[in-house]
Amino acid sequence: MAKKRTVRSIPQERTPVRELDPIERAQNFEEVNCGYTEPEALLESQRCLYCPDPKCIEGCPVSIDIPAFIQRIGEKDFRGAYDVITGTNLLPAVCGRVCPQENQCEGVCVVGENLVPVAIGRLERFVGDLAIANRWVNIPYIEPTTFRIGIVGSGPAGMACGADMAKAGCEVTVFEAFHEAGGVLRYGIPDFRLPNSVVDAEIEKLEQLGVRFECNTLVGRLFTITQMIEELGFHAVFIGTGAGYPTMLGIPGDSLNGVLSANELLTRCNLMGARNFPNVDTPLPLGKHVVVVGAGNTAMDALRVSKRLGAESVACVYRRSKAEAPARAEEVHHAEQEGIDFHWLAAPVEVLDDGEGSVCGIRCIKMELGEPDDSGRRRPVPVPGSEFEIETDQVVFAIGTNANPIIGQTSKLKLNKWGYIETDDNLMTSMAGVFAGGDIVTGAATVIEAMGAGRKAARGMKAYLGIRDVGPISVEQTLFGIDAREQNFIRVRAA
Repeated sequence: MAKKRTVRSIPQERTPVRELDPIERAQNFEEVNCGYTEPEALLESQRCLYCPDPKCIEGCPVSIDIPAFIQRIGEKDFRGAYDVITGTNLLPAVCGRVCPQENQCEGVCVVGENLVPVAIGRLERFVGDLAIANRWVNIPYIEPTTFRIGIVGSGPAGMACGADMAKAGCEVTVFEAFHEAGGVLRYGIPDFRLPNSVVDAEIEKLEQLGVRFECNTLVGRLFTITQMIEELGFHAVFIGTGAGYPTMLGIPGDSLNGVLSANELLTRCNLMGARNFPNVDTPLPLGKHVVVVGAGNTAMDALRVSKRLGAESVACVYRRSKAEAPARAEEVHHAEQEGIDFHWLAAPVEVLDDGEGSVCGIRCIKMELGEPDDSGRRRPVPVPGSEFEIETDQVVFAIGTNANPIIGQTSKLKLNKWGYIETDDNLMTSMAGVFAGGDIVTGAATVIEAMGAGRKAARGMKAYLGIRDVGPISVEQTLFGIDAREQNFIRVRAA
């Protein structure tokens, strides 16, 4: 019997991971984090305590059995680890890279009460990368049904819902407005954080399940949600279009030439290949001195992309302190390593005009933190008379997104006051048979939370269509191994 692990008996330090040199990587789009080697993954797996009541599972939005997959890594049963993860998460190579584990599974890791938490995300990525390298895929036996399912949006929510419905035997078609599938994974996250080759590999696995992708199809313009149900023959529809409509600050000068949103910058660079202009047809006029407003993950991506595109100086302006920045600590650290300047506790009040309609600078005011606001963070308060200017010819706003209005404008779906789609507990919208999930319902969230919403919507969709859901059943719900909801009665003649 294996000796029980304790905090004192496990390796005390988290296993480090190799990263590209900051000076070298700031000039290219190669992935910064090199991932664990097999010996490193085996060493880190020894830090898991295999808790009898693992909090990490509760901290995961899709409830991956984390101790089970880590135990299989320790046993060198890497395919078994992949099988455990993909029981609930279809995109381990993606989530291992971009999910904020420090606020989810790792944030509640028991080891973290005394030491640095187990590197769950790095271990998940290790398994996901092995699966891609070895072309592992889990395709269950699928009993076909007559149901046709339409998925609007090919991001993580749409992928998760589509995969579950394909496994339930439905014919699934995913409609994507852009010319390549992947949603925010494709257009919103640069290659140095999430290579497109990883996204391609995960999409291929969905296609092996029978999911069909139709790109260059803007639902709400070519046809509406109502038409999908009433005319195109779909028995149910899932809307997972995300919330990619950019927010601007509304200050003087924010419509000058040289002002753009982080969404546009990243989409042009990541999806449309603008970083290779003029070898591609998509231009990206970038200034020599770039200021990015905001400090979330999207802001960090915009900062680091601008650096790689050749800007002489790149600066971040954020109205709170570094401690309150919503970006992952790792992303802020990488940006600092790469030479990004940070102006903490500063808020822009005006974008300055050079007299010819273009940006020549940005005027800011210093802030100090006051009482907490509704988000629980201390509210930034302007310091009178503390205005200062930053010379720049490019301003990028990365201060959040809103719901894209196209779906709402072209359907009878009930929306809330912010334009997001309203749903019931099963994620069904106000239209029968139409479900929604992810950012278009909740506002901006994480990849794994969007996947969780997609899977939840799939469960609601199966119930709506009367498809038996073969998901996990607790022992309390069974009698002789049969789900109590499926027990019937039969006459028995006694002797």
